[in-house]
Amino acid sequence: MIQVEHIVKEFVSPKKYPGLKGAIKGLFSTEKVRKLAVDDISFSIDEGEIVGYIGSNGAGKSTTIKMMTGILTPTKGRCMINGGDPSKERMKNAKNIGVVFGQRTQLWWDLPLSESYTILKEIYDVSDEDYAKQMKFLNEVLDLPAFFDRPVRTLSLGQRMRADLGAALIHNPKVLYLDEPTIGLDLVVKDKIREAIRVINEKYHTTVILTTHDIGDIEELCNRIIVIDEGHKIYDGGLGELKNTYGTKRSVIMEVRSVQQAKSLDWAKILGADGSVFTVEGDEENNQLVISFDKNDLQVSDVISAAMAATEVKDIKIQETELSDIVKEIYRHRLSV
Repeated sequence: MIQVEHIVKEFVSPKKYPGLKGAIKGLFSTEKVRKLAVDDISFSIDEGEIVGYIGSNGAGKSTTIKMMTGILTPTKGRCMINGGDPSKERMKNAKNIGVVFGQRTQLWWDLPLSESYTILKEIYDVSDEDYAKQMKFLNEVLDLPAFFDRPVRTLSLGQRMRADLGAALIHNPKVLYLDEPTIGLDLVVKDKIREAIRVINEKYHTTVILTTHDIGDIEELCNRIIVIDEGHKIYDGGLGELKNTYGTKRSVIMEVRSVQQAKSLDWAKILGADGSVFTVEGDEENNQLVISFDKNDLQVSDVISAAMAATEVKDIKIQETELSDIVKEIYRHRLSV
């Protein structure tokens, strides 16, 4: 459905100089500043996939999305959506895609939501039969009737996001681009939006590209993520693979009778390992002893067996690396991906 081949996007702007003299100099200068926003990115996405496209601010996410939607033309490389070039076949591409921006709306502010939908129906040339069928489905998954006749400006943020998602789906697009679709929403509304996206994907096999900083969205919806940083693709794969490869840190959290006594034991001898490959911390308030280590250095079962033989343990919990922590490390360039 989506084929991106070695796309590059370079922005060229006049060089600016400080001060009044600099402003005058800038009027006559021919010097240019080149900014490489996207640098040789390639990937393909099959029909029906839900892919998380993530990166830190300024990584190049929005620029890539704009090239895939046809707003921008790549400086180099090629981008194909459902067999067509979005920058050259704008009308065809517009009928194939839907876009939702969390901080913007495509609805008419002073019109009732129903009128906005009627206008979009005509813009996308949707037949009365198809419109009725699609609206029945959208009313079920997004619960639109509760505010369908109200002006858009009177809707709450959660209602507007559901309305915007419905607006992007009136023409039943093959590809749906979602940019921060749950930003600022409470947990209940987030769950409704996520469930709606899941149902839409299952019913119509809609291909979904999701850009978000909410790791919950990624974990709930995506089986695959693409991570970019400074215009480069640095990871493309499944969540499980990412966790197995980079989420190697484990913590064994044990409730013990005496934290001080347990912490004072010779854990290097007990675990039969060098003290540099693990840490032991005590939480006296909760009567917990926490042993953290890398699964490549120690096995969880060995740590638990040794600990239970060395001290009285009331309860045990195993904690793996959170996906949010892995992504944070990638953003900080601490992982060689």
